[in-house]
Amino acid sequence: MSASEAPGAEEAKAKGISPGQAMRRLVQGDLSSVRVVLGLVVIAIIFQVQEPRFLSAQNLTNLMLQITTIGLISVGVVYVLLLGEIDLSVGAVSGLSAAVMAVLSVSHGWNPYLAIAAAVLVGASIGFLQGSLFSRFAIPSFVVTLAGLLAWEGALLQVLGKTGSLNINDPVITGLANTFYSATVGWIFAAVTIGTYGAVLALGYRKRVAAGLAEGGQLALIVRFVLLAALVIGAVTILNSDRGVPLAVMILLGFVVGMEYIAKRTTFGRHVFAVGGNAEAARRAGIRVNRVRIAVFMISGSMAAIGGVMAASRLFAVNQNSGGNELLLLAIAGPVIAGTSLFGGRGSVWTALLGALVIGSISNGMDLLSLSSAVKLMVTGGVLLLAVLVDAVARQQRQTSGRV
Repeated sequence: MSASEAPGAEEAKAKGISPGQAMRRLVQGDLSSVRVVLGLVVIAIIFQVQEPRFLSAQNLTNLMLQITTIGLISVGVVYVLLLGEIDLSVGAVSGLSAAVMAVLSVSHGWNPYLAIAAAVLVGASIGFLQGSLFSRFAIPSFVVTLAGLLAWEGALLQVLGKTGSLNINDPVITGLANTFYSATVGWIFAAVTIGTYGAVLALGYRKRVAAGLAEGGQLALIVRFVLLAALVIGAVTILNSDRGVPLAVMILLGFVVGMEYIAKRTTFGRHVFAVGGNAEAARRAGIRVNRVRIAVFMISGSMAAIGGVMAASRLFAVNQNSGGNELLLLAIAGPVIAGTSLFGGRGSVWTALLGALVIGSISNGMDLLSLSSAVKLMVTGGVLLLAVLVDAVARQQRQTSGRV
């Protein structure tokens, strides 16, 4: 439960809601995940009708690999958006960090794990610098990260030098995005995922029972468990029918689950929501706002670096265009499309994954239809604008109904 939810929201969820209440919550943004899932279904139907290969196992596996970079970067972007801020440098940071890893590994012979760690350290250091400038000198995050975008792109060119490109051959690095597990491992992964989710639901239900808030909530929990189990089994079945479950997908899911836990179940996460909802109120409540902001930008920089490493692994190379093109747009657009508010204080790390799926599905489908880059950019921009409009309308609805 986010910091912006009313104290009785969990009880209302446990008891169930009427169709009218569900529609009102859908409009107000509480059920944004439902909106996204319905959108994904519509997207799948449209592209499958136009191109029968869209829902093939091979293409769906490729789609999952394509979204890992965007999804990983978006995990960090979500935290920044929860503060009500923006980080325009994530694309450039991902490219620079990947270049540092490639130079250390290829040109200097570093151990691949140390090279990857150095790349993440570069991203975290950049996040610390930008977060400090933003929080301590009251410079708008838009300005700080826009300057960073330009500076880190220049640093990328400097790091790569005259060659402008480096091919990566180390099997540890390239294996991150090009390792596929056997069907047996895939089913073990599915069993562990479903079992863990069931245990989390059961533990949460017991806590609500102890607090007297779980009346009539068993059916909802069963439905959620069955839906998640069906989704996991279906996904593993599809992936196993092609090359198997990719390591990259496991890494992405691991970061999404871990960062979601931090956001929703830890003191730091509650502080992020509080600062994003009302920074002054958070400060008066004793929260060290500047520290929270710096930590969030460090998370953003670190996740951008991890995304850059994954992109380099998938492409077997780093070049002057790494982290460029539409990567920044997609990394920010995804969470917004999936329901994380641009106004701060509302959202979920799961929107990084859901948004990447929406963006990736649209891009993948248009690629299969051989549409031009111009059309792809216009469609993606239109989807982002629509998502922002929905977010604005939802915020107005919440304000009208007296909710934060």
